[in-house]
Formats: sequence, structure tokens, C-alpha cells
Amino acid sequence: MDRFLGARSDLYAALEIATGKVVGRCKDSHTGQDFLSFLRTVERTFRRGELHVILDNSSTHETPDVQRWLGEHPRVDFHFTPTSASWLNQVEGFFSIPTRRSLKRAGFASTAALRRHLEDFLASWNEDPTPFVWTKSSRTIVRDHRRMLARISRAEH
Repeated sequence: MDRFLGARSDLYAALEIATGKVVGRCKDSHTGQDFLSFLRTVERTFRRGELHVILDNSSTHETPDVQRWLGEHPRVDFHFTPTSASWLNQVEGFFSIPTRRSLKRAGFASTAALRRHLEDFLASWNEDPTPFVWTKSSRTIVRDHRRMLARISRAEH
């Protein structure tokens, strides 16, 4: 999350796509250790079966400590989205909800106030979580993407 009137907090979030439940933690920084701490929380929350984690290409996801932890937890699999392809990442859709509903217009006197706001939002969301459902077929998405690529690839002078 970005700065809001001097308040700053990094929100780590994991979206369970089947239910829409979100596990989130606010941190003061965005380091490999912060990410590793969050990974441990996610792994404890979802104890059964394979755990597929879809990530952007942040350098915090590939630190030696994170790679070591990943090697020790074979049921956890990382999948990285292509650079500049956050539309593939459904948690980005979730992040847009609190941004649109409250963060964009809000001011926070402190980082603690921002954190409380985010934690309250997550608790409220998880009372009745909503899974995200693609509304277009894969065929339509690919067709529209190809059209966009064709349009922006033409050299116009």
C-alpha cells in the first residue's frame, strides 16, 4: 500500500481463490524477512495439501532465506507472474477493493491508524468472503489481448 498522509504500511495478503478468504498482515517494511514471516503464517493457515503461491517478481521473494525455507517445505510451490502482468494475479483485484472503497479518500494520522483500518477491513471481508470469478472466457481474453497487441504494435507516424 502507498503512503497516506504520512502513514505507511506494507500489506501482505494471500487470497484463497476457492472461497475468497484473505489472510493478511501489515508490516513496517518490505524485506525478505517480512515476506518469510508472512509465508510462515500462510503455511500454518493452510495446513493440508499442496500450497500454490502466485507471486509478482519482487526481489523479497527470492532471498536466500526464502529459498532455503521453500526447499524445506516441498508442499509449497511458487509461481511467478510475468513482469507487468499483474492482471493474472487475483489478489490484485482484492487490493483494489479497499483502495476504491476507503483508502483513496482517507487520511490516517499514524501508521497504527492505517494498520487498524486495514486489519478491520480484512476482518470484515472474511466474515463473508467472496471468491473472484472470471467473467470472460479464456477465448475472449486471448482474442482481446491479441487485438490490443496488434493495435499497439503498429508503427504510426
